[in-house]
Amino acid sequence: MSYLSVQNISKSYPGVQALSDISFSVEKGAVHGLMGENGAGKSTLIRVLSGDQSADSGSISIDGIEQNYGSVRDAFEAGVIVIHQELQLVPELTVAENLWLGRFPNRGGVLEGRRLVETVRDRLEEIGVDVDPNAKVASLSIGARQMVEIAKAVMMEARVIALDEPTSSLSSRESEILFNLIARLKAKGTVILYVSHRLEEIFHLCDSLTVLRDGRLAAHHPDIANVTRDQIIAEMVGREIGNIWGWRERSFGPVRLEVSGMCGDKLPGPAEFSVRQGEILGFFGLIGAGRSELMRLVYGADTRRGGTVSIDGKEVPADNPRGAINAGLVLCPEDRKHDGIIQGRSIEENIAISSRRHMSSFGILQLGKEAALADRFIARLKVRTPSRKQDIVNLSGGNQQKVILGRWLSEQGVKVLIVDEPTRGIDVGAKSEIYDILYELAEGGMAIVVVSSELPEVMGISDRIIVMCEGRMVGQFARETFEERNILTLALPDRNAAHTV
Repeated sequence: MSYLSVQNISKSYPGVQALSDISFSVEKGAVHGLMGENGAGKSTLIRVLSGDQSADSGSISIDGIEQNYGSVRDAFEAGVIVIHQELQLVPELTVAENLWLGRFPNRGGVLEGRRLVETVRDRLEEIGVDVDPNAKVASLSIGARQMVEIAKAVMMEARVIALDEPTSSLSSRESEILFNLIARLKAKGTVILYVSHRLEEIFHLCDSLTVLRDGRLAAHHPDIANVTRDQIIAEMVGREIGNIWGWRERSFGPVRLEVSGMCGDKLPGPAEFSVRQGEILGFFGLIGAGRSELMRLVYGADTRRGGTVSIDGKEVPADNPRGAINAGLVLCPEDRKHDGIIQGRSIEENIAISSRRHMSSFGILQLGKEAALADRFIARLKVRTPSRKQDIVNLSGGNQQKVILGRWLSEQGVKVLIVDEPTRGIDVGAKSEIYDILYELAEGGMAIVVVSSELPEVMGISDRIIVMCEGRMVGQFARETFEERNILTLALPDRNAAHTV
């Protein structure tokens, strides 16, 4: 008999049928994958399972008992815990305090500090997590924080743990530790729901798989050994997708972006590179390599200790993003949620915010122009939304990324576009659409810089690749010399001397 049973779950929001009659089951001690394009309904389903949202119809049963929880607290008590991409820890508290938060051990109203720390240390050792219970969460890496979140779920005796894109910000070593922890939980009989866009992880970890498309059940595979990669992709997007990168050969013009002697507090440098008109330059490196730090210096978001940026031979003001924008240099940041979108605002406002100075007359915003601008880029970029007035936080990650691109494409005179992790947490169909947008822009003469920790992505869409390691540029490859092993070798610390092609 299945341990977790989801039967006929439906959920709608105004103007959107988010889930329609979703059913699947998972055995005890199994890892069940959940896949689908952005907007397919995965996040809504997870919110229903966690008690954050109530289903319009359907039922959820655990170990044969139907659950009727109406809040996250009810779900906790039923043994269901979700670990979201945005971790729910308190940075200024210690690991032990976070793990006991809301249920501190006490005797007669007096906190038992020693018991608090010792219990946490024992539990961390038990599940193989090497973290100091007395360390503040703010001092931990993203990977260590993820381990703490999972440890918290284990301490709360979770019977079902849902992991939402758990490796999106992890290094390969941190991912390996996570996979080992999942294996331990599986052996203890815990049900793991694993939400990911990374097919290699799904095949490596999962016993079974459910695929959603447009809020409906596209497929349920009780045994993942009987399904292929291409089959899953076709089920997700409703069509066959061969080479998702779709690289297209282009002719290049003169140098458009020139960066010389760039260095900063987090980037020893000096970094020097150039990008020609129509060229897509990829930057690859492991987490912590300094890729994002370099781009923030180029954009003027962080203070430089040295270096210059020039566009079409004209120097761009330092430490001034507005000056960079005015010169035609824009950045789509790595962290969409905190640095990209304007939360609590509509799609229309998020697209138009940078161009409003062009849509005002005597200080009065012309709302008709703003609406027309938003509609044009929603259509051009295929943003899936019932209305331009929709709050951007209600969009999937892929559609949020398209809105950020739309904001900069609506800006007049953009010559250089930097996109940092352009498809992190985005499904394969939306990835293909975003790549097409980048090719179209490059073909129009824009210089494109793509920063990514996914080597297949960088190799798939770039004309040239620069490799970074420990804050320095260590090598460069032309497209005809791309070879995964050579590029990855340079990205690893303690490698040989830099390799330039």
